[in-house]
Amino acid sequence: MKRFRANMSNKQRHVCQRFGAGYMPPEANQKVGISLASLEHLPLHAVRLSPGNGTSGWYIYGGEYSPDADFYQPLHVAHLTERCPNIVPYLALPPGWRVLLAPDYEDVWFDGKLLKERHR
Repeated sequence: MKRFRANMSNKQRHVCQRFGAGYMPPEANQKVGISLASLEHLPLHAVRLSPGNGTSGWYIYGGEYSPDADFYQPLHVAHLTERCPNIVPYLALPPGWRVLLAPDYEDVWFDGKLLKERHR
């Protein structure tokens, strides 16, 4: 397990370096907001707001966003390796970053407006 964590940490550091971002990995026991039912749809979207109250600040969904109150479910960061492994290398990006993934496509950018939002 330590070897896996060290390898993942290296991947996360590399992603942050590639995009000139700070390194701010979430704790395994923090939660993300994730739309589990939408993960089969593409592209995969992830945004990181400011963490707080046991959350990492990450919100993840696939396909189209929905404003429905039950769109996101809480999930511990530690479970993302099983439920949404494609996003794990990006999890150390600090608040204000967005990720968009699809087969053979990656877009990662800083969006300062995210730092002004309390939640999605």
